[in-house]
Amino acid sequence: MKISFPFFGGFNWNNKAINAASPNMNVNNLNINNNNNAFNGWAFNPWNWWKGVTTAYWDCCVASCSWDANVSGSKPVKACRKDGVSLVTEELWKVKSVCDNGDAYMCNDQQPIVINEKLSYGFAASHDPCCSCQRLQFTSGPIKGKQMIVQITNTGSDVGTNHFDIQIPGGGVGIFNGCSKQWGAPNDGWGRRYGGVTTKSECSQLPSQLRAGCEWRFGWFGSSDNPNVVYERVQCPKELTRISGCVLPDDAKQKKVV
Repeated sequence: MKISFPFFGGFNWNNKAINAASPNMNVNNLNINNNNNAFNGWAFNPWNWWKGVTTAYWDCCVASCSWDANVSGSKPVKACRKDGVSLVTEELWKVKSVCDNGDAYMCNDQQPIVINEKLSYGFAASHDPCCSCQRLQFTSGPIKGKQMIVQITNTGSDVGTNHFDIQIPGGGVGIFNGCSKQWGAPNDGWGRRYGGVTTKSECSQLPSQLRAGCEWRFGWFGSSDNPNVVYERVQCPKELTRISGCVLPDDAKQKKVV
């Protein structure tokens, strides 16, 4: 659902006006500053933001945006060999994903990156276009007010509309589990099949290559449990496109976050 308000003459940012405009919106989660229309330090234009939800996953499978047919006007997202580092250079249909009885995997570096105490970068599954980037503003839980820019690298039958399944090692394998073949993970992955590990100490179960991303969840992410967000499309940071290898033709036209 997009947050959209009708124009009010002399409109002011008070709860009554906002509730009248969008009765389903929880104004307590938005932390709007009445004095300067700032959204936790970022310019906030509610006409551009959508409401969404988040979950977490890491299934070790090749992302759907690694397939040429799913990406328009760009190279697809990089896929890796079993070590999570060596790139698959052949046409992917010849190699196939580990989750389709193949030998290609998600690359190890497609995990969250801390930029500062208020901002992280990362990757997610969503129904938004492959390789587009979305700026998520968290509106609930311990990280309310923090932001994360994610590049969309995957989708899935268990990913709903306005839903971002953030790639977090140890976040749960979900429907598919390629981590058992790649890393010797249990049948349901590390921790719960949906939800993954529940404490930082459990991150020690993961291979060293993935622990930083797992521990991010209990550090910067504040052990948050599927926080809600508002979001908008933005220009992809180079830190993300260097990792994924995917840049859409219209990316430069999107709002640049500085």
